[in-house]
Amino acid sequence: MKIICIGRNYVAHAKELNNEVPDEPVLFLKPDTALLRNNDPFYIPEWSDNLHHEVELIVRINRIGKNIEQKFAHRYYDEIGLGIDFTARDVQDVLKSKGLPWEK
Repeated sequence: MKIICIGRNYVAHAKELNNEVPDEPVLFLKPDTALLRNNDPFYIPEWSDNLHHEVELIVRINRIGKNIEQKFAHRYYDEIGLGIDFTARDVQDVLKSKGLPWEK
C-alpha cells in the first residue's frame, strides 16, 4: 500500500505555518504504519512539544490509471472517508531546516 499525501494545497494554512505557497501542491508519502487499524490506541508522543492535527479527506484508489478523463474518475476509487493527520511540528521544522524529508 502507498499513502500519497498532498501538502500546501490550502493557501491559508501554508501562510499560517510561514511556508512558501507553491505553484503546485507538494506530494509526499507516509508509511502504511501511519494508519490506525482495528481500533488500535493512539498515543501522544512524549518526544514532541508541538503536536498539530488536521482533518483530511481520504480516498482509496483501487485501480492503476494514467491520464484518466474526469468522467471516468469514479471508476478508480472505491472508498472516501475522513481522517486526522497528526504532525509533530517541532520535529518537522528541524528536519525541514536541514533540507531533510519531512517525515521521521
